[in-house]
Amino acid sequence: MTIQTTDTIRSITAQSVPAHQAETLTGGGNLAHITLGDQIYTLRITRAGKLILTK
Repeated sequence: MTIQTTDTIRSITAQSVPAHQAETLTGGGNLAHITLGDQIYTLRITRAGKLILTK
């Protein structure tokens, strides 16, 4: 039996899931459009540093 710690799980997840900087996606601003199929979503960085994704 193998016991996985939280750090081990984070490490595995970080290696297998693509990561992107929100500031890069927004080009240094606070908005970016993201498409999925024929849908357009808006990614917004708030003044508090939170992310909001809307359709």
